[in-house]
Amino acid sequence: VKKDLSRFVKWPKNVRIQRQRKILYQRLSVPPAVNQFAHSLDKNQAVELFKLLTKYQPESKEAKAARLEGVAKGADRPAPPMALKFGLKHVTSLVEEKKAKLVVIASDVNPIELVVWMPALCRKMGIPYCIVKSCARVGALVGQKTATCVALTGVKKEDENTLRTLTQNFEEQFTLNKLKWTREGKPVMGMKTQMRLKKRQEQVEAELAKRMKSV
Repeated sequence: VKKDLSRFVKWPKNVRIQRQRKILYQRLSVPPAVNQFAHSLDKNQAVELFKLLTKYQPESKEAKAARLEGVAKGADRPAPPMALKFGLKHVTSLVEEKKAKLVVIASDVNPIELVVWMPALCRKMGIPYCIVKSCARVGALVGQKTATCVALTGVKKEDENTLRTLTQNFEEQFTLNKLKWTREGKPVMGMKTQMRLKKRQEQVEAELAKRMKSV
């Protein structure tokens, strides 16, 4: 019979860190500021949101060069097209100045400390925000491999109703939602701890049964 030796394998460091993080999240009570990143948009909401955001992707290098070339030739200087703003410092300044209409934050940013304060800032400044699952998907909107967050500062007239509907939904789901301290259910202990607690409980019950007999 072959023996399972996978527990004796020295796994790569990134795999070990992933597994340790997963176990820690099972063991510990998660603070509300971190726990809120476990609750992101569902698939239907994400589809609607990304459909809107895709319309406002930053202009490509070629499009920008063509626009500036037209200005250099003496044409009227057109206003820069409405586009998503990205970069943690840039988005933070837009939120503080109340120029952002909607902030989209990725849930899988590592380390989480980079964005853990962003929802509190949005809530304080009265800016609607939402949390989506993948920083790679957010990065694809702005031509980057990954992005922690993006902000929408304005939309065209035909998209105003869509933006208003989304922001109202996000305010109920995120801004006005009361933060919870732990995940649903109790923390899951390790096998050794479970057996130790079980043994202790059996001793307590045996002691109580002995006292009842003596009475």
